[in-house]
Amino acid sequence: MKPSELARQRYTTKVFDPDFRLAPEQVEEIKTLLQYSPSSTNLQPWHFVITGTDEGKALIARAATGRYEYNAQKIKNASHVVVLCSRLYIDDSYLKSLLDCEEADGRFADAAARNSQHAGRSSYADMHRSELKDLQHWTAKQVYIALGTLLLGAAMLGIDACPMEGFDAALLSRDLNLNEKGLTPSLIVALGRHAETDFNKKLPKSRWPRNHIFTELG
Repeated sequence: MKPSELARQRYTTKVFDPDFRLAPEQVEEIKTLLQYSPSSTNLQPWHFVITGTDEGKALIARAATGRYEYNAQKIKNASHVVVLCSRLYIDDSYLKSLLDCEEADGRFADAAARNSQHAGRSSYADMHRSELKDLQHWTAKQVYIALGTLLLGAAMLGIDACPMEGFDAALLSRDLNLNEKGLTPSLIVALGRHAETDFNKKLPKSRWPRNHIFTELG
């Protein structure tokens, strides 16, 4: 199936079948999709909390409270849930560890290549840390690149998904001890199979027409 056909076919699932479970190999595919998502300067400023247990889903669903209560059942009834987290800070220690990882994976032909990569990435990190002062916003944007990879990949695997920003981030951070790890939750994605009662499955997609969203330069 063409990627464009997958994009037309997939949709945001509103009601999940609580009896459906992802196969172990599907979970591994999801993990690989997230692991190999692209990011600016290969910064990879993310961490993913994933669960398929009732206890784990219930813990995450605690954050879907008050104004976000409508998301609780999606989390509880999904087969698996992923919390996509972004880093609160990028310090020199993180940058060095990342550089060491790249070197171990054979990314650098010599010391000059390593130094060039470090200088280039550090310049962007320094810009967002000191000049623009929007580091957390920058790292969160990288997580949304991973989200796009996840959603299209899940569609290819025949897995339904629902990305959610509607949750109490402070409560979820506390329950998952994220702040202590230098992380903050950006969004939650529920994965599984839609229930027959899912009204959104039956609705046609609605998107702006192409002449509204594209400008082609000659």
